[in-house]
Amino acid sequence: MANWKKQWAAAAGGVLLGAALAIAQTAPKMAEPGKVIVSLYRVAPGKHLDFLKWMATREAISKEAGVGAVQWYTHTNGDSWDFVAIAPEPTKEQDAKVDELTKQKGLKIEFAAALEFRQFIAYHTDTFARGPLSAADLVRMAAGSK
Repeated sequence: MANWKKQWAAAAGGVLLGAALAIAQTAPKMAEPGKVIVSLYRVAPGKHLDFLKWMATREAISKEAGVGAVQWYTHTNGDSWDFVAIAPEPTKEQDAKVDELTKQKGLKIEFAAALEFRQFIAYHTDTFARGPLSAADLVRMAAGSK
């Protein structure tokens, strides 16, 4: 009878160990952070609504092309910027699709679009970044682990 209990305990331990190993192997790892473009805009005086309409039109085309949504932030206090946009960095294929759809809608692309855009802007900058991440994620990345 004692032998049966030992065999049962060993079998149960083996099952638990196997389950723990399976869970450890399938545990979610830190997802690769997304690539984003952080844009800071200072809009030309009197051009705020025109700027937002222009951007909304372009944003709708990007959505149609499968590019992820832009997160917009509006200035309420502090520094002299008006809007910050955080957008997923599109692939080359998405960029090509956006240009194709933009042309189909009779809108400007490339340098002509850049000149049109500048009529609304006093200043703007784009920064390529990774995220969103927590401080703990950054510590793990700095240590070389995910």
